[in-house]
Amino acid sequence: MSNRTPRELETRQNSGKRWTPPSLLPTPIDDPDHKYRWVRTSFMNQPDDRNLSSKRTQGWEAVRLEDHPELQTYGKNSGNVEIGGLMLHKTPNELVDQRNAYYKKFTADQAAAVDATLMKENDPRMPMFSERKSTTSRGTRG
Repeated sequence: MSNRTPRELETRQNSGKRWTPPSLLPTPIDDPDHKYRWVRTSFMNQPDDRNLSSKRTQGWEAVRLEDHPELQTYGKNSGNVEIGGLMLHKTPNELVDQRNAYYKKFTADQAAAVDATLMKENDPRMPMFSERKSTTSRGTRG
């Protein structure tokens, strides 16, 4: 018989690395003033001008190759950073924050409208929702 140590006594060193899924799209150098997003320019080899126009009216602007020299290998034809039907766009952080606040308020208003509609149907004889409150009293029962 061979002299083997129990498996519980063996330890492995943790490398400290964490696996993340690979990204097929390059990421530009971080800019604290702007957010970046890849926008679809074509779908099934057909130009998607409607999507591009929609994103531009929302405040997204195309990123030029001159602005990001680390991405010079992409999009030589248009002058913009473009890969396989996706074009890199940027917008100021203020617009992103305003858009997030708008949709947060929109969602809260919708939830309030649904609650109001439900409570309109509420009958005191058979309540849909009952607030659970506990009470304590002191004194004698009698």
